[in-house]
Amino acid sequence: MLQRVIVVKKEQLVSALSILILLNIIAACLLYYAENQAQPEVFTSIPAAMWWAVSTLTTVGYGDIYPVTPVGKIIASVIAILGIGMFALPTAIIGAGFIQEAESRKDSIKCPHCGKDIASYKNE
Repeated sequence: MLQRVIVVKKEQLVSALSILILLNIIAACLLYYAENQAQPEVFTSIPAAMWWAVSTLTTVGYGDIYPVTPVGKIIASVIAILGIGMFALPTAIIGAGFIQEAESRKDSIKCPHCGKDIASYKNE
């Protein structure tokens, strides 16, 4: 059932994944530009800031890299909140797929012996 849901919802899941990757890149860029002058040894480049973005979007961070400027803290707060949506969006897509799959299974009950749709016999 999970495999069918993923196959049916693959376009939506790929779109959500693309949005999440874009969010990660934007978060890393924003924090790099906000924190690079204050912490040049920590935020050395945008790819280095991506470690911070990944750990902040997926958890509450490890504490090894964190913003110290007021602007950096505001950006980090918004990004941490958006990190919740990082898991909520694919979860909602898969959850809706399970509901649709369960509804379609309820509507078409198959005979365990011959495999024919039992609902079609009710209508005859």
